Amino acid sequence: MQSTPDHHQSRFEQTLRSARRTMMFSEILKIAHDSFLASKARFVLTALGMVIGTASVILVVTIGLTGKQYILGLLSKIGTNSVELEYSGGGASPAERVLYNDYLTRLDEKAVVAQVPGVMYSSPILAMNARISFGGGLMKDTLILGVDPQYQNIRNLIVSDGRFFDLTDDSEHIKSAVVTEPFARDRYGSNDAAVGQVFQIQGIPFTIVGVFKTAVNDFGQSEIQEQTVLIPYSVARYFTGTERVNQIYFSMRNMNDVEESSKEIVRLVSSRHRPTSVYKAQTLTALLVTAAQVANALTAVLVLVSAVTLAVGGVGIMNIMLANVRSRIREIGIRKALGATYREIKYQFLTEAIIISLTGGIVGTIIGLAIPAAISYFTDYSLPFSWISVLIALASAILVGIVFGTAPATRAAQLDPVESLKYE
Repeated sequence: MQSTPDHHQSRFEQTLRSARRTMMFSEILKIAHDSFLASKARFVLTALGMVIGTASVILVVTIGLTGKQYILGLLSKIGTNSVELEYSGGGASPAERVLYNDYLTRLDEKAVVAQVPGVMYSSPILAMNARISFGGGLMKDTLILGVDPQYQNIRNLIVSDGRFFDLTDDSEHIKSAVVTEPFARDRYGSNDAAVGQVFQIQGIPFTIVGVFKTAVNDFGQSEIQEQTVLIPYSVARYFTGTERVNQIYFSMRNMNDVEESSKEIVRLVSSRHRPTSVYKAQTLTALLVTAAQVANALTAVLVLVSAVTLAVGGVGIMNIMLANVRSRIREIGIRKALGATYREIKYQFLTEAIIISLTGGIVGTIIGLAIPAAISYFTDYSLPFSWISVLIALASAILVGIVFGTAPATRAAQLDPVESLKYE
């Protein structure tokens, strides 16, 4: 197919228009550069508002992510990987539920450990209350929990003095106990003084082998109370004389598997009991999701508040650009007299506004990233940052330049060339 003269002419005109646009934009950049050099102090002070604004956005997002990381870290110490299985009833009517009890047993625990993948720790919970003497005729209601040694890992318990009872204590039915710090202080004066002491539970002597505390405030999500004593499950059975288990706790290797595993645990245990028996599994996944949503919402609010700083910087750009237009009215008139169009004049001043805003945005972004990086480098605290916040900050800087630079640019483009040449 041969090219026609009209085709060549069209391609030439297209190339020419492209070249003119390229030259026009390069000229605009050169004029903007000369303008900034002529008033360096004004350029720096105008861009300062955007520096503060964009740095604030990145720092606020960093603070929000740090807070979210801290909150989720605290919640994870409660046991967000854990699944609590309990028996809810065993009949259609209240009378049947009382008559046909179908409680959990350790055989259910062993079946789950053997058949549900991802189970890392497990422990039964056998709870009872006892009145224990604290000396001087003072008696206190105390919660006694019969648990497996793995319970320490499930609940992330910290043994502040002594030790936690082990498999030997459990298998040999040794009457050992681990008590809370308030119990140790109230009864013996201090944690270390409590270790090795002997006290009685319903007339049976127990030796305190350790004092514990929870890793973090559990927000009422744990069965552990202020006055709580942990004893081996094998010993706790002597008080009840039954295989009955209140709850069974399981800890999963991966938090993402908790919800699916909880359903599989309920299905498996239900298949081992009567069809009318009801078993429920509780997890902290919902609490974790809610906490993450709250943290994200607070971060979004803080970002919106910091956006006010960007708006203030934008107003500063608009005011400076309006003053810039007034000081360059004669220059605008000369350019129009030499053939500059409305669009070229508007693009010139709009480009200057965008360059000021974007320059401030880039510097602010560098500062916003440098501060968390310096904290992470010189301290033991690792602060997270988000590349999305960088994109938001730079995009906001460009948007502010366009929005607040349009009015001065339009005003400059609308000046009458004759009146502009007469302006002194």
